[in-house]
Amino acid sequence: MRMKKLEEDLRELLMRGAVKTQEEICSQLLILGHDINQSKASRLLRKIGAVKSKNEYGQIVYRLPKEPAPPHSANLLLNLIIDIVANEQLVVVHCQPGSASLVARLLDHHMVKAEIIGTVAGDDTILVVPKTISRVSQTLASIKNVLATLK
Repeated sequence: MRMKKLEEDLRELLMRGAVKTQEEICSQLLILGHDINQSKASRLLRKIGAVKSKNEYGQIVYRLPKEPAPPHSANLLLNLIIDIVANEQLVVVHCQPGSASLVARLLDHHMVKAEIIGTVAGDDTILVVPKTISRVSQTLASIKNVLATLK
């Protein structure tokens, strides 16, 4: 839990766009209750995908990239999917930017197995319409199973 809080605080710090060095990061995190050294800061920056870029004043600072890093695993399809959630009526699939149409097309192709009547895809979100709302939890499980078997 403590590591998660450290990463959250580091992300917040980087969102402000004001830290220029890893030593500054260590100092700012110490104020927030995290006593880390420069090498740990370096590992954390790499882990969360931080980059160096110019801020609005032309200074080089650490920031989080605007877009998530592209998937790097051999299992590309599952890396495109961020989360799958449902309520009592619908299922929503959250995807990496630009990939919702591809994932929706795959679900539509396997609609019988997925227990759905169709999908509507945006850039990074898919609205999935189940065959029946009385079986939404089973439909959610079927969608996860279909996507897992398409690796």
